[in-house]
Amino acid sequence: MNIAKPYFSEVTDPRVTGRCLHLLSDILMIGLCTYLTGGTDYEDMRMFALERGSELGDMLSLPNGVPSTDTFERVFGRIHPAELECCLRSYGKDILNDLSEKQIVIDGKKQCGASPTSRGNKGLYILNAWVSENRFCIAQEKVEDKSNEITAIPEILSDIDISDAVVSIDAMGTQREIAELIVRSGGHYLLAVKENQRSLCEDMECAFRVKSHTDFYEEVDAGHGRIETRRCSILPARDYLMEETLESWKNLSTIVKIESIREIKDRITRDIRYYISDEKEPKASYYAALARGHWSIENQLHWHLDVTFKEDECRARKGFASQNLSVLRKIALHIVSEQKDKLSMKRRLYKAALDINYLKKLLEF
Repeated sequence: MNIAKPYFSEVTDPRVTGRCLHLLSDILMIGLCTYLTGGTDYEDMRMFALERGSELGDMLSLPNGVPSTDTFERVFGRIHPAELECCLRSYGKDILNDLSEKQIVIDGKKQCGASPTSRGNKGLYILNAWVSENRFCIAQEKVEDKSNEITAIPEILSDIDISDAVVSIDAMGTQREIAELIVRSGGHYLLAVKENQRSLCEDMECAFRVKSHTDFYEEVDAGHGRIETRRCSILPARDYLMEETLESWKNLSTIVKIESIREIKDRITRDIRYYISDEKEPKASYYAALARGHWSIENQLHWHLDVTFKEDECRARKGFASQNLSVLRKIALHIVSEQKDKLSMKRRLYKAALDINYLKKLLEF
């Protein structure tokens, strides 16, 4: 199934009707293909269309030839981001429907690139909703900076179906109102607890000093010269937290402690993280898997956007371009990630640039 047909068709063309030389569907498809073949900017989009456009006749029309670099810049800068973000949500909804269990990770990422024509532009901060099992970003929300995540999280949660899903959020989003919203929407929560919830954090530290755990799970990863041990301990919240704390956090049932010990040569580092959950699952291994799934957004989304797709080097900041191109990168990332072969992500992009049939195979995922 070609993603352009069912999903890109929902995007409204921002240009004046009757005065457009190039189809919006062509421009969007060329943009997606550019990222699937390792390109990074508008010049790469034009070059891809010039070199490969005629070989994608079943996907591209190009009635008036190849769009100019300026055309790509104007169109991506003018498309309202809600239109392309709707493609993420529509496609993400189909993915969620196919999953029996789902964890949705909410976390933000800053694009550090700066436009050479926009002095003082410090980049864009985007809050992402990431499905860890399927490795796909199903929604994004622009925020002014990380401090505004608290107001953006309810908005992004309202845009997606979180029923029967576990929503995991870093400490910035550990707010009573957000926990209540998640439960009211039919989901479950796993929220990190740090100093921004000092009283709760201290109570949890005391609880685990009184009793180490009711269930315990340990896993060890070794490789590349390091050994990392992760230990997960859980306790029932009702037995170790005060009644007023239980009443203030909707359906709070389990408190979680995860200790990470990393050994690299002679150096040993320790890190302890605490979480609260509304679930009553008695196995520590369950919460260890959720915590591991939460951090997958860092190495499976953020890392690939920066390293594989060079997002931080993108200088497109005019209008809505940065948000719109971020959507295309996330779609491209998922398409390449789902390819079943033994190639690395980087080599899949390289092969797609060399082999038109491989590119077509990616587009028909």
